[in-house]
Amino acid sequence: MRIESYTLHRTKPAHPWLQSIHTAFVLGRTTPLLDDVLHRLKRRFEKLGHTVQENPDDRTRAIITTAPFGENLNWRDSLLFTYRGRYRICHSPAVISLMHIRPAEFQTLLERFKIALAKEPPAPADFVFPGLAPDAHRVLIEQGRRGGPVLSLERLLQAQAKCLRIILVVGDDHPLRAYHFDLVGAYPQSDASDLDAFYTDIVLRIVTAVSTGEVTDHEVLPDPLPRATWDSLTTPEAMRIAGQELGKRNFFTEMVSIPALVKVPQIAGAVASQYSEGCFATCDRELNALIATVTGSARPVDKGRITEDDLAVIIGMRPDRKGAIVRQVEGKRNDPPSSEAVEMIDMDNSLPRMKLSDQWPVPVEVPVVRSKLHGHRGISMYNPTLVEFVPLDEPYYHYPVSCATEAQARGIKRAFSRSVALRNQDDPRRVVFTILPGHGCVIVEKWNAGKAPFQTIWEYMDAGHLKVENRIPQGVLEFVPLPGGRLSIRSK
Repeated sequence: MRIESYTLHRTKPAHPWLQSIHTAFVLGRTTPLLDDVLHRLKRRFEKLGHTVQENPDDRTRAIITTAPFGENLNWRDSLLFTYRGRYRICHSPAVISLMHIRPAEFQTLLERFKIALAKEPPAPADFVFPGLAPDAHRVLIEQGRRGGPVLSLERLLQAQAKCLRIILVVGDDHPLRAYHFDLVGAYPQSDASDLDAFYTDIVLRIVTAVSTGEVTDHEVLPDPLPRATWDSLTTPEAMRIAGQELGKRNFFTEMVSIPALVKVPQIAGAVASQYSEGCFATCDRELNALIATVTGSARPVDKGRITEDDLAVIIGMRPDRKGAIVRQVEGKRNDPPSSEAVEMIDMDNSLPRMKLSDQWPVPVEVPVVRSKLHGHRGISMYNPTLVEFVPLDEPYYHYPVSCATEAQARGIKRAFSRSVALRNQDDPRRVVFTILPGHGCVIVEKWNAGKAPFQTIWEYMDAGHLKVENRIPQGVLEFVPLPGGRLSIRSK
């Protein structure tokens, strides 16, 4: 059942596609504060039209549990790894662990990470915690340098709780705020200064996460592309060069390796062993298709050093929007495309096509967007005379969605569909981007004669027309003018 609106003490706009869900509370160890939070959370779910169950079943969309702060939970006690066997559930509901931390403990840990991350080189001994793998310091250091001490803390708590989705409630006797941690490394907050709004906000964030599904069920066409045709294309080599150039500029973040962070014997089937650091794709004129990087969830992929086996051919999107349509290539490894394949191909469906000029070797009709780049990076500044920023619909800044979902693909499509630069070939802005709160950015370029795929993007990075940074906004943002005409990001 679809919920059309939420009006209970809400000033932030929610997504119009939210659904009424079944949620089950399966609690572990708690604290007095968590007991109160859980009681109020149950009541708020019911007040907003959702069903709270005593035990999970095949209707359950979210399982809410608890995890002790600062302790290493055995994987056998983690619902993320055991709910199927415990409750005979065939699908994959979201498992969310609530955890209580006192403000003093929270500040102590953040300060510890801040001091440890500032050392050059960092000392591995500073990142030793119960339950972590011997090489876990590598993950905590990389994540902390990318997202700050809070991201190191996030990865630590996820490893100890054996759960990717955590709601960290900060407070002594009463909640002050709650952080929402997820796979990609987001950490938006729910403010508890207004308790009524606080619980509504938590429910809305959970419901947003489970009201959309993944779009990774790709369809493979029966007729593979002949090897001779593939070998005749210039795009695969251009993709390899683009990966190198973007890698030189440190655009790609390091892949998060779960085994490097925590040793869990039964990890297969519950979560992937590693998660990709982004993807990129460019249009091939001869195939009228996207050549895109493959998913990093299946195997490690260094996006800065790709080979032909790290590329996939995307020719369209399934009519039911559950995945992309892929054509395999004779004589090479054919892994599925990145989880963002649908957002990459669907963007073209809301934008015009154009006829390439005589400056191109083959003047054919193509999508107006040539190349697309998705990364877990932020954009701190841009030159509005050469670059256009296209905002997402407003709910995405208050209630972000996860990667590889239909909601994310839809939000990106809608944002770029409003681009003025992409609808007018004479517009001098050759690069367009949007920011995904808590996640990263998507950057695209128009066709530019004499330039290789992605060349305009990396040249704009070098010239300061598009400044990439590590930190990613977690919510509402704006760009404000600087002396000289450039615009700088600011979180509201």
